[in-house]
Formats: sequence, structure tokens, C-alpha cells
Amino acid sequence: MVLSCNNIYKSFGTSEILNAVSFHINDREKAAIVGINGAGKSTLLKIIIGELSADSGDVIISKGSTMGYLAQHQDVSSMNTIYEEMCTVKQEVIDLNNRIRELELAMKHVQGEELDQMLKTYTRLNHEFEMQNGYAYESEVAGILKGLGFSEEDFDKKVDTLSGGQKTRISLGKLLLSRPDILLLDEPTNHLDLISIAWLETFLINYNGAVVVVAHDRYFLDKVVTKVIEIDQRKAQTFLGNYSDYVYKKSMKKNAQLKAYINQQREIKHQEEVIAKLRSFNREKSIKRAESREKMLNKIERLEKPRENSQMHFTLEPRVVSGNDVISAIELSKSYGNLNLFTDISFEIKRGERVAIIGNNGTGKTTILKIITDSVKADAGEIKLGTKVHIGYYDQEMQELNPEKTLFDELQDTYPYLDNTAIRNILAAFLFTEDDVFKQIKDLSGGERGRVSLAKLMLSEANFLILDEPTNHLDMESKEILENVLNSYSGTILYVSHDRYFINKTATRILDLTEGKLLNYIGNYDYYIEKKPEVEAAYLGKSLDENKVTPGSNPWSLSNSTSSKKSETISNNKLSWQQQKEEQARIRKRKNDLKKIEEEIHSLETRNDEIDALLIQEEIFTDAPKLMELHTEKKQVEERLEELLEQWEELAEEEQDFAL
Repeated sequence: MVLSCNNIYKSFGTSEILNAVSFHINDREKAAIVGINGAGKSTLLKIIIGELSADSGDVIISKGSTMGYLAQHQDVSSMNTIYEEMCTVKQEVIDLNNRIRELELAMKHVQGEELDQMLKTYTRLNHEFEMQNGYAYESEVAGILKGLGFSEEDFDKKVDTLSGGQKTRISLGKLLLSRPDILLLDEPTNHLDLISIAWLETFLINYNGAVVVVAHDRYFLDKVVTKVIEIDQRKAQTFLGNYSDYVYKKSMKKNAQLKAYINQQREIKHQEEVIAKLRSFNREKSIKRAESREKMLNKIERLEKPRENSQMHFTLEPRVVSGNDVISAIELSKSYGNLNLFTDISFEIKRGERVAIIGNNGTGKTTILKIITDSVKADAGEIKLGTKVHIGYYDQEMQELNPEKTLFDELQDTYPYLDNTAIRNILAAFLFTEDDVFKQIKDLSGGERGRVSLAKLMLSEANFLILDEPTNHLDMESKEILENVLNSYSGTILYVSHDRYFINKTATRILDLTEGKLLNYIGNYDYYIEKKPEVEAAYLGKSLDENKVTPGSNPWSLSNSTSSKKSETISNNKLSWQQQKEEQARIRKRKNDLKKIEEEIHSLETRNDEIDALLIQEEIFTDAPKLMELHTEKKQVEERLEELLEQWEELAEEEQDFAL
């Protein structure tokens, strides 16, 4: 064990963020911390590194272990070049190398005992240099920079001239190069393209240390982690396995908790009914039985009803059906100054297809969408829309939203035929309730703006959806809801996304924009990974070896094998038709028996009351033979009532057991 968190509590003012959070990380273990936005994931990382203090609880790091941390937004200010800045991590090795070179020069001018002493020092320093992998540090620096998407031409660029995303990549590169025993990474895949993410996955899988990562990239988590720590309702739960395993186990656990709660509620209701029935018999023994059951019922530890997470609830359906040919893009070209994005690219999309455009950053994916929606003009080529095609556009920058308007006005002005109730109901489906609807767009978070854009998209009733990074800013549950909605949508979808899990779940075809060409893959992201080397070899003249995205097997194979095992679990306990008939007959008999017993109990109780009334009459208690006869009958009635009460309780319990 290299890291342990024990009973971590943290509040900001009156808002409690973490409550008794405990977990541990073993050496070389790769773990993810997941939870909805605002759950406290980044706060927990900052407590671990000591940037924030916990209100109570302990963070224990194993003796001698080093720790490195990457924040979501990590600025680097330096006049160094990119390569020089990376080399600052290896300054100790560089200084050691300089000392060795100085010794080599000095040894040319000495002899005798002084030379012997220098040789000993030289041998020791060389051994230390080798132990620190000194001979390979330059290639290690270059390898990490290239892996993170920097070309050799970029190495001489000044750090201060870089964008925020590039600076964050430099911070990540320096952290990876330093190789601490424990890596803490907060959204490390931000600002990385697909190739760089694939490289990072392989690096972390083979990393000779522990990794704790916060990420919304579900495909990345499936590939890298073997443990998931979920922060939910301020508490932490640990699930072994990758992200797909976590989703499955969490679902099973929640279903089990809900089933246990429902069964307990059913049992409580049943016991209350039995108690009420026993009291209604109005006999001393039946009342005692009722009291005994009541005491047992009061001792039951009541289960809480599992919490239902707030989720978006919406559907997408086109108002009219388009023709079979939805869009044809013919020989499109686009450049910005000296930057040529693509030349003479063509593609067609048919009704019902869900097509993903993927590719490196800056290749022109979003530009293609903007050309289709006529917000950007192509330098050459044309777009032909099919019959009855109505476009609904989701812009990742959400420029179609007016920042000065309230949520309510944004929808009302776009769809004036909607009344106030309809607008409120739609906004509620996207988790905006009560006074939330009067917030201004400019005051919303990125995720909230995304939900407003989705609400407008739903109302558009378009039959051709064009989506630019639709999963940006959405939490994992919202992403899963969007996946299900799009998969059930009967129209046509074209989208740009870096979310490989999302692509894998929704795409029926992939267009890869690479080196100015669109390569077509008729399948999802798994299919793309499998076919990419041979397709690029055929169309771009690359060798199969240089074209591998990641070494080894398909990164989805683990989760697929998990899900296939789950799907193989088929119940063999289904009753045959004859067994069902027999069971139904037994149920009817049990109900009839219960009814007969209750009728006999009521009859005997009535007779018992009659006997009691007779026993106090003078003509009876003065008639010895009649008195003896009534006493004998009363004893028989009470004995029979005792038998019937026991039978009734047994049958009542059998009926409840069957219901459970």
C-alpha cells in the first residue's frame, strides 16, 4: 500500500463535500476517482497532495514515496523552449553529465595519485549516471513530447508563446518524465487528440508506479484502471475492475438495494396487516400474539430507499421523415491562409445513419459541420441536402444561445407557440426547476449551457442532427442518457466527438479526417481501431507497423468480455406451463384455506361470546348439567380457536414468502 485515505471530512462553509471518505491505493495500482460534477473529486486530490487541508481524517503516504500532481488547468510560465523546459526535470542528470565531461577534460592534465583519485570519482559518477538512465534521457524527453502531440519542429518554440492547452500538456510531460511513485492526474486527457490519448493509455498501463486519475473519458478509464473509487453523496465506495465493470457492479448493487428495500416494505406491510388481523380477533391470546409481532417489527432496522439521481428525461423525434439521401458533400476544400485543412473531400450520408467525424485537433472537423450548416463557406465544392431534410445543430461553443437572456426567454423566443407550463416542463426535464428558469445564460456553467442547447435541439424536431462535441461538459450519467436517446432516434446524425466511449456506443460509421483526406470505416470505434492500420496503409501509403494506434489487443476487449459473461447468465429457473398451472392452483387453495379459517374463527368467536353471555344467566349457572355442558363446549371452542390461529399465521407467512 503506497497511499491511504482514512475518514476524510471536508466542508466549505455550511456545505459538506466529503464525509468519512476512506480508500487505499497499492503499489503499481491504477485507480480512478469518479462522481458527478461537484462531487468533490478535485478537492480530494488537493487534500491528498496537501494543497487543501481536511477538516479531519488522515492521508498516509508510504515512507520514501514521491508524489506528482497534474491539475486541470496548469499554467507554465517560462522563457525556455519546450525542449529546455522538459529538460529541467532532468537537471540532476544533466549536471551529473556535465561533471563527467569536466572530469574527462581535467584527467588529461594530471597523473599519479591525483589521476587515480579522479578515475575513482569518474567511475562512481558514471555508475550513478547509468543508474539514472542518463544515456537515454534525451530520447526519453523527445519520446514523451512526441507522444503528447508535439512535433520536432515544436521543440524550439518558447513556452510563453503557447496556448493554455499546450502549457497543460507541457506540465503533464514534465510530470511523466519525473516518474514519481504516485501519479495524481486531474483530467489528463483534456487538450489531447486521440493519438496522444492512446499513447498516454499505453504509458500509464506500463507505468512502474501507482496512478490515481480523475477523468470523464470512459474509454480511457476502461483501458487504464483496475479500481474505481466513486464519490457519491459525500461518501466513497470502491469497485474493483475498469469503468465498465464499475457501471455493471453499481447497477447490480443499486438493484439489490432497491429489491431489499421493496421486500422489506412488503414484509413490514404484511406484518402490520397480520397484527391488525390478530387484534381484530379480539382474544387475549391473539392480542398477545399481535403484541409479540409488534415488538419484533419495531426492532427491524429500516432500510432507506435508494436515492434516485436527478437525470435528464428527453426524447428526440423528427417531425417529418426525410428522403433516403440526406446529404451529399462533393469535392469540398477549405484553407485559412497558408493552412490547408482539406482538399476535394466527398461523402454521402443516408437516412438513419449515425456518422462520427474524428481526427486530430486542427484538421477541420468542426469546419465541415459549419460548412454544412452554412455558417462557414467552403473554398470549393458543394453541399446537397436531400428531400425534406431539416437540420438541428448543436454547437460546442453554444453561440446560438443569447447570453443576456434567461433560460425561460431563450426557449420562449425560439418557440413562441409554447405556453409557460410547457416551457417549465421542458426545462424541468433538463434539471432546471423553480427559479433556475430565470437565470441568465451568461451565469450558467458549461454543463448547464449544454443542457439548454439539448433542450432546444429536442424542440426542433429536426430529422438531421449535426452535433459538435455533444458530450463536452456533461457528467457520465448524462452522457449515458444522451447515448440512449441518440440510439433510439429515428432520424440521421452527423457529429464530431473526441469521446471514444460515446463514439463506440452510438456510431454506425466513422469518417477519419487525416492528412486532408476522409477515410471511411463502416462500424464503431472498436471497428475503427481494428481496421485503421490496413485502411491507412491502402489509402495513405503507410506501413502497417507505423500505423498502429496502440500495441496489443483491442482496448475494448476487456469490457466486451465482461459484458459477454453477463449476457451469458440466463435463468434456468423458468417454470414450465404445467408447473405454472400447479403453482397457481396452490395459490388459489391457500387463499381459499385462509378465507375458510377466518370464517371459522369468526363463527367460533361469535359462539364463544354467546356462551359467555349464557354463563352469566341465572337459569344457566343454577343448572349444573347445563353449566358443565357449556364449559365443555367453551373449552373445545377455545382449543379449536388456538389451532385455527396457528394455521392462519402459517398460511399468512407462506403467502408472504411466495410474494417475496
